[in-house]
Amino acid sequence: MEVTVFFIALGCGALYAILRLIPVKIHKRILEEVYSLFQTLLIVSFIMYFIIQAFKIPSGSMKDTLLIGDHLFAWKFAYGWWIPVAKKYIKFRDPKRGDVIIFKFPLNTKKDFIKRCIGLPGETLEIKNKKVFINGKAIKEPYTYFKDGPPIPKGLSVRDNFGPIHIPKDSFFVMGDNRDFSMDSRFWGCLERKYLRGKALFKYWPPKRIGIIRHIRPAFEK
Repeated sequence: MEVTVFFIALGCGALYAILRLIPVKIHKRILEEVYSLFQTLLIVSFIMYFIIQAFKIPSGSMKDTLLIGDHLFAWKFAYGWWIPVAKKYIKFRDPKRGDVIIFKFPLNTKKDFIKRCIGLPGETLEIKNKKVFINGKAIKEPYTYFKDGPPIPKGLSVRDNFGPIHIPKDSFFVMGDNRDFSMDSRFWGCLERKYLRGKALFKYWPPKRIGIIRHIRPAFEK
């Protein structure tokens, strides 16, 4: 999307240059409008490339928070910046528990995934009958969605009974809100910091789904 905006801005710039060759009386008003549009598109292009990025939800793994076909904007570099040439990640801040994050899928970096951050570096995480425990304490997760019946016994699948595992330094445990139908850290491991690409901000399409994405902080059960 940001590439399209950039080329539109470039086209407006070229048109502006051409119009300058036409007599002023004929094109003055058009020239002003094109120049204004060029400036606007240039600013939008800068924002789209360096600050925010558009994403489309391809699966139901984050249902009901995000649905298939939802379009959203994400804040790029919310957590850091990956420099491909240097193969180095510059850290700005850590994701918080409950953040809805965008990242490169570790098993295929051509794909972008979106999940919720559940486990943080240094913590011990375990799942018992679909309930998440952090350092031995259960957490309340009001955003979760379960639609596939009773828990699958431990030993048959890692979906509903998992761990315990210790989350390594600079890694995070991420899960989809639609817990029964999400391919996440339970199946492919902890997410390394270098794969982080942004933080979800708000949904802009379809119109009836427009709204800010809630980064709910799960509390520990007493």
